[in-house]
Amino acid sequence: MSARAVGLVGHRASQCDVHWEALPYRFFFYWADRDEPLHVHVARDCEAKFWLEPVRLQRSRGFGRVEIGRIEKLVAEKAAFLLREWHEYFGD
Repeated sequence: MSARAVGLVGHRASQCDVHWEALPYRFFFYWADRDEPLHVHVARDCEAKFWLEPVRLQRSRGFGRVEIGRIEKLVAEKAAFLLREWHEYFGD
């Protein structure tokens, strides 16, 4: 189940839902991204975007290399869950 995101990085925060939290990170989708390949955004006080099939970094704004490695591992471990969440969220 998702929760409306509050205080996320970026200008589209009101248009996304948090689908998973592994503190200090929030994993979420933007509704406007529905026509892009399957991916998840990750935020703390900075933001990254990971493709889900296969899991790989698309971009990072503010995370260091070591932290990106930790986040990518989290995304890979939860990839099946995040893919189900994507399909549920976008109604695919």
